Amino acid sequence: MQELNQTQVAQRLDQLTELSVQLGSSHDTDSLLERILLVAKSMTNADGGTLYRPSEDKQHLNFHILLNDTLDIHQGGANGEAITAPGVPLFDGSGEKNLASVAAYAAHFGLSVNIEDVYKADVFNFSGMVKFDQLRNYHTQSILTVPMSDHEGELVGVLQLINAQDAESGGIISFTPTDQRFIEALAAQAAVALTHQRLIAQLEELLESLVNLINIGIDEKSPYTGRHCQFVPELTMMLAEAAHNTQTGPMADFHMTEQDRKELWLAGLLHDCGKITTPVHVVDKATKLETIFDRIAVIDTRFEVLLRDAEIDALRRKLAGGDAAAIDLELAQRQAALREERDFIRVANVGGEGMKTEDQDRVRQIGTRRWVGMAGTEQDFFDADELMNLTIKFGTLTEAERKIINNHISMSIRMLEALPWPKHLKNVPEFAGGHHERMDGKGYPRGLTKDQMSPQARVMAIADIFEALTAKDRPYKKGKMLSESLRILGHFSLNGHIDPDLFDIFIRNKIYMEFALKNMDEKQIDHIDEAQIPGYTP
Repeated sequence: MQELNQTQVAQRLDQLTELSVQLGSSHDTDSLLERILLVAKSMTNADGGTLYRPSEDKQHLNFHILLNDTLDIHQGGANGEAITAPGVPLFDGSGEKNLASVAAYAAHFGLSVNIEDVYKADVFNFSGMVKFDQLRNYHTQSILTVPMSDHEGELVGVLQLINAQDAESGGIISFTPTDQRFIEALAAQAAVALTHQRLIAQLEELLESLVNLINIGIDEKSPYTGRHCQFVPELTMMLAEAAHNTQTGPMADFHMTEQDRKELWLAGLLHDCGKITTPVHVVDKATKLETIFDRIAVIDTRFEVLLRDAEIDALRRKLAGGDAAAIDLELAQRQAALREERDFIRVANVGGEGMKTEDQDRVRQIGTRRWVGMAGTEQDFFDADELMNLTIKFGTLTEAERKIINNHISMSIRMLEALPWPKHLKNVPEFAGGHHERMDGKGYPRGLTKDQMSPQARVMAIADIFEALTAKDRPYKKGKMLSESLRILGHFSLNGHIDPDLFDIFIRNKIYMEFALKNMDEKQIDHIDEAQIPGYTP
């Protein structure tokens, strides 16, 4: 048994130090594990090595990497062939600990096992290893098995080295106590690195789960908004990838790393998180008179009262000796006028692209009618709030309600900026908070201009508008045809609303069609003549 001289010890310490630096900078688990095993082999001049990882259910040790120089085997890891060997059971059929396998023994007790000659050892069952030797005309002799545990004592792997070789003669020798101590130190470093990676992965998974939790809450509150929160990040990533792949033009220098993509995806998922604070009767207001319920039914009741009162008045006049025929004609005309006004108000309640001034005036005129309410007092046909809602020019929201809706983006920014984002996700609030800004500085909430916005925020602005235009499930509007949506978006690119450079990529790469075929109703997908799209030059 050969012990190391000072130079060899120094070399191994250098290897450990170098590996420590690499372990701290690596983010690829397979590459990390492969590097650990290669350093362990090199450090002990071993002919082969195996790295086991515990299965998800903690019932087996699965082969993760298998190396052997003599047999030219490289399986698993970042670059190896697929491993077909079955895992090592940690428990037997009756649920007792498997102590016959040296790897399982090391895993259960957290102890290293150093065997000089497996063919002379009678403590463990090496039948599988003997069969391996027979099939490949190989001879396994010395084995060093070292468990890898995290700071809580939980097993993260088992490192096993085979056949230490004499540096001069090449003959098989045993692993020395010094070899064992160095490999135990290496295994401890590796376990820390693996635990670090696992904790990062768990934190990222937790973050994504919390994001999904917020979106589930939004979806339960408003399924229309929930759908929007799913499609906007999808469309955002489609356009961002197209911009990333652009080789010429103003966006040629825009590139994303995998971390950048993750950051943008999260921002897309969270871009409307502030809507969790927006009242449902505002965010889902389908008609002008809707609050908790659609008050058009109340208006209909008032018309029924007027129709009833007209009939009562006619009957009284007949009883007083009036001309029955003339009274009936007048009643029919009066009731017809009331029904026509009722139908007009029903249509006005729906909302639309723009209410004509004369229609607004007619609503106000109808509002001057008087009716007798439950208390028996005469009053105006519409109260002030009803009149204000029924004369809304665009859509279904009053100015106050629109401010409540618009406030969701300020709430989104406040919520996101309150979180302690790690460095690689620090731009999430800016990306998510800019989708209602305009290139000309007339957007909200901060009135940013194009130069003050990141490309990612400008991408999300286009995705948000296009999805809103084409969405067919909104209670307050129908989904627009694809051609009309592109025409509106094209005008937005010309009037300073959206980024014309990104709009060009959106059309030129047919992102609109890819999204439409996947997510839009086929009845909305009509013929597109790109030459007719405003702001786009084929």
